[in-house]
Amino acid sequence: MPASSHFPHELQGLLDAAVDAVIIIDHQGRIETFNRAAEQLFGFNQAEIQGQNVSRLMPPPHSAQHDDYITRYLETGVAHIIGIGREVDAVRRDGTTFPVSLAVGQVSGAQPPRFVGFLKDITEERRIREETRRTQDRLTHVARLATMGEMAAGIAHELNQPLAAITNYAQACERLLGHPDADTEEIRGALHEIAAQALRAGEIIRRLRSLVRKQETARVRMQVNTLIEELGSLTTTDAQLHDVRLLFEPASDLPDVCVDPVQIQQVLLNLVRNAIEALAEVPAGQRAVCLRTGLSPHGDLEISVSDTGPGVDPQILGKLFDPFCTTKPTGTGLGLAISRSIVDAHKGTLRYDPEGHGARFVMRLPQATGGCS
Repeated sequence: MPASSHFPHELQGLLDAAVDAVIIIDHQGRIETFNRAAEQLFGFNQAEIQGQNVSRLMPPPHSAQHDDYITRYLETGVAHIIGIGREVDAVRRDGTTFPVSLAVGQVSGAQPPRFVGFLKDITEERRIREETRRTQDRLTHVARLATMGEMAAGIAHELNQPLAAITNYAQACERLLGHPDADTEEIRGALHEIAAQALRAGEIIRRLRSLVRKQETARVRMQVNTLIEELGSLTTTDAQLHDVRLLFEPASDLPDVCVDPVQIQQVLLNLVRNAIEALAEVPAGQRAVCLRTGLSPHGDLEISVSDTGPGVDPQILGKLFDPFCTTKPTGTGLGLAISRSIVDAHKGTLRYDPEGHGARFVMRLPQATGGCS
């Protein structure tokens, strides 16, 4: 018997030796080949699943749409999943749904067309990914609380200002009411100031709560200048307590970014705090930190934080963003590592840019091109 007549059997042997599930379907979505790994993955044997529509292995609504995908591809050549690797859900024989990595290709030269799918169970990978994300979120939250703790003096000072104003206006009202010919307009003005200062104190507390609250990540479309301006009172007060000039040089007409505002503000707070602390040994009149915004040469949104300090010690430059790398006596060494992971998750970059005197950190974020997911 010619060797060629044994090819189908040899092909089945090769498919059964594959670690991943392999399924071959015809142009109508009917299953032709179901290898051993597919049998183990789905709980069907080839004999009982062969000839059935592959949508049998999919959960709604994809099961109802699959045939339309094939028809559309054959008519237009526009791929929905053909030639594109993706993660999808699949259904076992017992009805349980589980995630798989799926890659689909068209069998070359087959007429009528046939398609082959390669599937891998990624249940464990997805579990590890989710656990890693939760751990990262917890670390990010802890780092945010640590930053707030370091800024406690500045926060207390910022909150004390409206509280002191409320006290002063309340005492003034009490004195005015003690006069038999009290000026009601003056009292009304003092009460108006009390209300305004109470609202200011409430706004400070609201911003603090949003920064320290543990919450699910949620990205919104917004301006980077707005992000920085919302931190103004906290960072300005902290800088004043350390006799540091804090400058903000925003570029105009910048495009939006899709970000989690609290996380990006956490990165900025960390960079500003590091810059302020780096100026401790610099003469008082020479201490300055500058935040600038603009566009990078490639069109990304760029935020830089630079200072007039001594710069980063060359001995730690190569491991600056490594966890637990710190020169602070009481530092955790997690601030920059977590900051970079936050920016990485936003598909941006965070780097140290030694430029002249002092230190300069540059964060770049991609422009928003549509809705934020």
